[in-house]
Amino acid sequence: MTPLDTETAPAAAPAEHEPRLIVEPGLAARVAAIVEPAIEDLGYRLVRVKISAADGCTVQIMAERPDGGMDVDDCETISRALSPVLDVADPIDRAYRLEISSPGLDRPLVRKSDFDRYAGHLARIEMDVPVNGRKRFRGFLAGTEDETARLQREDVPEGEEPEVLLPIAEMSEAKLVLTDKLVADALRREKAAKREAKAARKEERNRRLKSGKAGHAPEEGD
Repeated sequence: MTPLDTETAPAAAPAEHEPRLIVEPGLAARVAAIVEPAIEDLGYRLVRVKISAADGCTVQIMAERPDGGMDVDDCETISRALSPVLDVADPIDRAYRLEISSPGLDRPLVRKSDFDRYAGHLARIEMDVPVNGRKRFRGFLAGTEDETARLQREDVPEGEEPEVLLPIAEMSEAKLVLTDKLVADALRREKAAKREAKAARKEERNRRLKSGKAGHAPEEGD
């Protein structure tokens, strides 16, 4: 079936590949296998695929730039590229709406680097395989050790260790919790990104001005 949103795909540089350790099951996994190479070819990273009954059927594809950012233009770029890819592969047996979104502040954590990048922030984690008899954990991320995430637990019962090591590949879900600190850090990153973009535009403008002057410089002997 053809998705309800269809356009053509642009070309871009591939993104550096880092595997997702927390992945979706079933039909969503098949869709992820189809779209992930195309997303990486555009220079982005797949975060998650979710298929829901919203509006009949919605295929939500969550993606980001390697630096963790994502804006409306990025979403439109990915949508234009993925529509024909999904049309050819035809993994879904009915009409659907393709939705491209950013991870958001309270984002899923799916790669080892996510747990390092958001160290110090509060997260909720659910395990497929129990750790110390528990499947659900809540606490502050403290980076990674090999293929495990370090978590400083909240409200630890007496006699239990406050820090736990959780194998990332054995998690069914890991997600940041929206806090004031998370919002403040996001605002700081956004301001820093705008400053860098402004500086880059200024540098490019100066380069073009210098290039223009050089092109009109009089030849020796004039």
